[in-house]
Amino acid sequence: MITYNELYEALRKERYSEQLQPIPKNFVKEVAGYLKDKKEIANKKDDEFSETILKTKKQFENSIAIFKELILRRKKKILELAFVAAETGISKRDFENMLLLEKESFDGIMRSLEKGDKAIQEMLKGSSEDEKGKNKMVVFVEDSDEFLDLDGNELGPFKKGDIVNVAEEIATILIGDGKVEGVEDE
Repeated sequence: MITYNELYEALRKERYSEQLQPIPKNFVKEVAGYLKDKKEIANKKDDEFSETILKTKKQFENSIAIFKELILRRKKKILELAFVAAETGISKRDFENMLLLEKESFDGIMRSLEKGDKAIQEMLKGSSEDEKGKNKMVVFVEDSDEFLDLDGNELGPFKKGDIVNVAEEIATILIGDGKVEGVEDE
């Protein structure tokens, strides 16, 4: 079980180091147990003005503040690590000091940054989001059951003669299958 001093020491180390500091893998569970115990003691109604209960209430409040600051500092360091990794391609530094959920957050941030970089590269090459999201008017030449669009949304059912505005990629597929014809702008 973690103690108040260990929790404070973890924050102190995190505060005064640029690198992500190692903490036990079960750190969050230990802190949760510690806070639960302190809360039970602090909520005792036996003697609300007892020195021990007052001290425990203060320790409980301080422990919550310390834990929040510790997690905030770690998040900030993880964001900085993700930024450096996205720019340099190196992402292993401090990786072993991350908790499992911090690693998952780091991976998610990296995926988002990579996706943004790819979108910028595509724009620089000449294709843009506007072209990607273009729609096309089509007219159905036969009845069609429901089908899914590129995002997994249901479209249809449609009757022969229905005119619909669909994503260009969907229109290309439907035209290829002979289910629709493109409506030309006049």
